[in-house]
Amino acid sequence: MKKIVATLLLGSIALVLAACGNESSSSSPQQPTTRNQGQATESKGSVETEYQALFQNSVFVGDSITECLSFHDVLKEENVLAGAGKTAEFALQDMAELTKRDPEHIFIHLGSDDILWPTDNPKTYSLKNYAKLIGIIKEKLPQAKITLLSVTPVTAEAEELEPRYKNINDYNQGLKELAEKENIGYVDLSPIFSNGSNNLYDSDGIHFKPEFYSSMLDLVKDQVE
Repeated sequence: MKKIVATLLLGSIALVLAACGNESSSSSPQQPTTRNQGQATESKGSVETEYQALFQNSVFVGDSITECLSFHDVLKEENVLAGAGKTAEFALQDMAELTKRDPEHIFIHLGSDDILWPTDNPKTYSLKNYAKLIGIIKEKLPQAKITLLSVTPVTAEAEELEPRYKNINDYNQGLKELAEKENIGYVDLSPIFSNGSNNLYDSDGIHFKPEFYSSMLDLVKDQVE
């Protein structure tokens, strides 16, 4: 079991380093910077500053997908508490740090690694730890508003390589029911992919390009406004 867990963690770390480190395939280093390109960069910076101001009292808890929020400078590092290979069980170890940050809003975006956990029933095992995590947050940070975010879908190619990703919809149904039971927020991120486009995905079909995170924050900003 220790070897399996170690392998999973190393694989997850490799994925996030590759995914967050990749640049968009549409970039063209040979093309000189024009005035319009400079304006686009300035506009992008303004949008990021707007998100950072809007979510300045929030913390996003999650795995490598969530971690890229700060890697891409969409949010500041103090607003992201995430890492490669994180599961609901591992997130329990971050409670001291989360309590120290004392956020007004907590967004939890876990599950992509949980559904791959080497146990007989990953969903049941994960949601049990998810409920425990929520309970501790309510105890330690009773004033904080908690919102669960659905597990993001993967591409057909990624699902073919890892068939357990077919369980994402079922897992998200469990998350939604858990949120209702705990009387906390739940946001379904699937509308971001409603047009069927894969242009937001990074090369592994699991992680995302920076553009995804703007769409994600637009979808959840009602929770803090």
